[in-house]
Amino acid sequence: MARGSGLQKTLVPAVPTRIPAAETPGQGLATPLIIAAILVAALYLGREILIPIAIAVLLSFVLGPLVNLLRKLRIGRMAAILLAVLTCLGIAAALAGIIGMQAAELGTGLPRYQRTIERKLDTLKAGVLGDLAGYVRSIGRHIQQAGAMPEEKAPPAEAKPAEPRVQNPEKPVLVEVRSPDLTPLQLAERVLAPAIGPLATTGIVFVVLIFILAQREDLRDRLIRLVGSSDLHRTTVAMDDAARRLSRYFLMQLALNASFGLAIGIGLWLIGVPGPILWGIFAGLMRFVPYIGAFLSALLPLALAAAVDPGWNMVLATAILFLVLEPLVGHVIEPLLYGHSTGLSPFAVLVSALFWTWLWGPVGLLLSTPLTVCLVVLGRHVEKLEFLDVLFGDQPALTPVENFYQRLLADDPDEAQELAETILATCSLSSYYDEVVLKGLQLAASDARRGVLTEDRLERIRTAIDELVTDLADREDETPTGQPGLAGRLLSRRDADLPCDASPAVPDAPPPEALPAAWRQKGAVLCVAGRGPLDEAASAMLAQLLEKRGIGTRVVPFEAVSRAQIHSLDAEGARMVCVSYLEISGTPAHLRYLVQRIRRRLPDAQILVGLWPADDEVMADSKARASLGADAYVSSLRQGIEACLEAAGQEAAPAPVSDPPRRPDAAPHPVPAGAPA
Repeated sequence: MARGSGLQKTLVPAVPTRIPAAETPGQGLATPLIIAAILVAALYLGREILIPIAIAVLLSFVLGPLVNLLRKLRIGRMAAILLAVLTCLGIAAALAGIIGMQAAELGTGLPRYQRTIERKLDTLKAGVLGDLAGYVRSIGRHIQQAGAMPEEKAPPAEAKPAEPRVQNPEKPVLVEVRSPDLTPLQLAERVLAPAIGPLATTGIVFVVLIFILAQREDLRDRLIRLVGSSDLHRTTVAMDDAARRLSRYFLMQLALNASFGLAIGIGLWLIGVPGPILWGIFAGLMRFVPYIGAFLSALLPLALAAAVDPGWNMVLATAILFLVLEPLVGHVIEPLLYGHSTGLSPFAVLVSALFWTWLWGPVGLLLSTPLTVCLVVLGRHVEKLEFLDVLFGDQPALTPVENFYQRLLADDPDEAQELAETILATCSLSSYYDEVVLKGLQLAASDARRGVLTEDRLERIRTAIDELVTDLADREDETPTGQPGLAGRLLSRRDADLPCDASPAVPDAPPPEALPAAWRQKGAVLCVAGRGPLDEAASAMLAQLLEKRGIGTRVVPFEAVSRAQIHSLDAEGARMVCVSYLEISGTPAHLRYLVQRIRRRLPDAQILVGLWPADDEVMADSKARASLGADAYVSSLRQGIEACLEAAGQEAAPAPVSDPPRRPDAAPHPVPAGAPA
């Protein structure tokens, strides 16, 4: 499977094909949908067990480095694990106690906060809001009066005699209901019952955490057995690397969110908002929810500030605190620590938050991003789970080559031009042609050979390529200086490592004025297209790159070198002939005959054959190359430029003058003074 960052590609054929009965879409989707439904049902029904296990797995990534550090201090394995778990348990218990005390303290001030809110509402009603409400009511009355018809007046209602009041001779009896006093056992049950569930969950979490930390290697080996037993070395390295990356990411995120919560707590304490520690902890936890978590955590402190302060100064100060800290942490500190992104697409973050919240409630909302990050990392390192990276990863869905070809298939040359500008921001023109355009044209040539591209579609692709090459005619063949942006991410994907060189095509190329005059004339190099439908586009790119080096070129179509027309070929001043083939399979007899015709027509010119698919069997078979009869063979435009410049340089260099033969008794040539002997 071709892949950028674990991404699947499906190119829709231009000609509709018949789908066999055994592979209809309904049958093909039935099994995955059934499996997905079973997994979702299992996640929902087993949430009481799966939530503690998920929390334990995430905590294992956080505590793993601490356990390793304790092991380096000569502490036993189980002792290190127990010490790390007890430390985590102590921190959790301390936070729970602080949250309870802060919540109890806030509960005592609720009546006072309610009175403050009521006074503020009364003030607003008497002020601007009251005027606005009155204005809206007056508009409503005017609309109602305008809608009433003046000629239709309702008759006045007749006055009804007042009904005499009937006094109840019986007086109500007051009844007082008293519940019996609770026994100590009932009181303990009422107090401890709400805490039994969280305590049981906490116990399960830490028991599972101990076993995960103690059996890490065994669990890793079992996972390797399931997903990658065919290549143990590669899978082991990938899993260990993924575990290290996840541990580092979660530790940094935990430290950053804790620091954010600490800053919020200190800021609220300075402002005077009650319960600053509670709101600091809440802000730190909510920041695990990306994009909106920090701002959601600001709602309750803002409401409390409005309830405490009779004025609005505390509310404004609290809002400014969150509006300053969140962008500072999210856009300045986070990119410095672990990059700007979590590795998830924004849509995936939203969908995962909704999905896990629907399954597991508020706990699922907090765990949604860490769990999805784990799934994406698995998808990037395990081939069988690659679809997870495709669905949730933030990297492009197609490689640059596939994206380029897809734009051509979609008849969207403008977007292909935009993609070219993006990649050329960090790549040389020859690298872009070699690693994106030629490979995209090879896909098109392969589809044309299979008959899935119509002639009309091929003509549109040729037109789009011609326009692209023309638009890039003014761009120099060198890499612009600057920091790599999107192109760096495009060109660094795992299975599409496209070179993004910081140098021109030929670093030591001579300046154009240093070339022989014969090579600077138009037509010094004939770029002959093969007989493929897109070979002329490859010849045009090679000709453009040679022109940028000062070599005169002319693009020659395949028909001009056919048996019937090669005798009328305008080859005046030709020093070299470059034949381009995008796709050639089997025994290239036609290429051998083409080289023979060119050799007979231009006996003094060098012949270079460019077979752009580097993995073609002809390039690997020296006997097959020798049978073709060309002078040189290249598999990239860069190599073609180097070969042409080398040939031009050999012609420009003066031939070495050999000394005339001398008699044995002749004296040797004198050595000039100061010259090395």
